[in-house]
Amino acid sequence: MKKILAFGASSSKNSINKQLATYAAVKTDLAYTIIDLNDFEMPIFSVDKEETNGIPKEATDFKQLVKDADGIIISFAEHNGSYSSAFKNLMDWASRVEKSRWNNKPMMLLSTSPGARGGKNVLDHALGYFPYMDANIISSFSLPSFYENFKENNINHESLAEDFSKALTLFKSKL
Repeated sequence: MKKILAFGASSSKNSINKQLATYAAVKTDLAYTIIDLNDFEMPIFSVDKEETNGIPKEATDFKQLVKDADGIIISFAEHNGSYSSAFKNLMDWASRVEKSRWNNKPMMLLSTSPGARGGKNVLDHALGYFPYMDANIISSFSLPSFYENFKENNINHESLAEDFSKALTLFKSKL
């Protein structure tokens, strides 16, 4: 059976992006692993820290999860228009394990926020940048106004639910 790796690119204990990534993973009807970025907390990346202490085990553990997955779902938190520092640090360390961060795995990229743009800035940034990191982006979806459009663990806005379903179906078709 195919395996999905899913996570919210946030270190918030109550991450709405982790909720959205989990929702997407469950909806695949495949085996999945949900990770929490707090389990991959590492020193802020620097070449000096790498030379002194080596690459943290959390970075190699994360890369192994990427390698073991058949597909990856990430939902991005938007911090000042870009990635959360926790996610950026994980990417920086993962790139030291091996250059290919995403190993050409099929990916579904998501974002959400309490606001009307749904984290669209960070999602657009990832859509533009991830292909340079060996990402195989299959589909994407942004959920605006999370607290209005996601209730009882479901997308309750009809057209948004349809758009999500189309993105998920496309992702699953490429696994």
